[in-house]
Amino acid sequence: MTEAFRPRNTDPSRRSHAIWWLGFAMSLLLFAFIRLTCEMLEGETRHFDEMILLGLRQSSDLATPIGPVWLTKMMTDLTALGGTTVLSLITVLVVLFLGLRGSAHTAAYVTVSILGGWLLSTVLKIGVARPRPELVPHLVVVGDFSFPSGHAMLSAVTYLTLGALLSRMEQRQSLKLFHLMTAFLLTVIVGCSRVYLGVHYPTDVVGGWTAGAAWASLCWLVSHWVLLASKADHPADDTNDSDHDGGRISESR
Repeated sequence: MTEAFRPRNTDPSRRSHAIWWLGFAMSLLLFAFIRLTCEMLEGETRHFDEMILLGLRQSSDLATPIGPVWLTKMMTDLTALGGTTVLSLITVLVVLFLGLRGSAHTAAYVTVSILGGWLLSTVLKIGVARPRPELVPHLVVVGDFSFPSGHAMLSAVTYLTLGALLSRMEQRQSLKLFHLMTAFLLTVIVGCSRVYLGVHYPTDVVGGWTAGAAWASLCWLVSHWVLLASKADHPADDTNDSDHDGGRISESR
C-alpha cells in the first residue's frame, strides 16, 4: 500500500467511521444531482437561471458583463483552470511524480479517478443534451452541450481528488484543511467564471459541482474500502506499518 493511502491512525473503527461519513456525503451529493436534473428537465429552474444570467450583464447592453474590464479578463483567465489543457497537464504531472516516487497504486488511483470523471461528464452531457444558453452573448468560444458544466465537474473531480490525496499525506490538521480548502476554492472559482462568461446556466454549474464531488467521493470511498480489505487480509502488515511509522516518528524527534 502506498504512503498516500497508509492511515496515520491504524484504529479500524475510526477508518470505518470515515467510510460511513464519506458514503453519506456521496449519497447526499448524488441525490442533489438527480433532484436538480429532474427540476431542470421539467423547466422549474428556468426563471432562476435566466435571472442570474441577466443580472450579470448590463441592462443596456447584454454583451457587456457587469463590473470593470479587468474583471472580465480575470474571469477569462481563471476559467482556463478548469479547461482540458490545464487539467490534463496537472494530471499528467501528478501521475508522473507519483510514478517516480514509487507510488504506483496512488498513480493508478489518480488516473482512474480523473479519467473516469471525464468519461462520466461526457456521458451525462450527451444524455441530458441541454443546449447552451442563448439569452446573453458568450464571452468565450464553446461547442458542446451545457448540462452539467464540464469545467465545473472536471474541476471538482480533479482538484478535490488531488486535495484529498494531499491532505491524507499530512499529519497537521491545518495543512489538511489548507489542501481541502484550496481544492474547494479552485472548484468554485472555475464554476462561477462559467456563469459570468455566459456559457453556462447556474444550474449547469451546480450540477457539475455535485456530480464531480459525488464521483470524487465515490473514488475515495473505494480507496478506503480497499484499504480496509487489505488490512483485514494482511493484519501483520498493519502491525509492521505501525511499528515502522512509530520508529520513524521517534527518530525525527
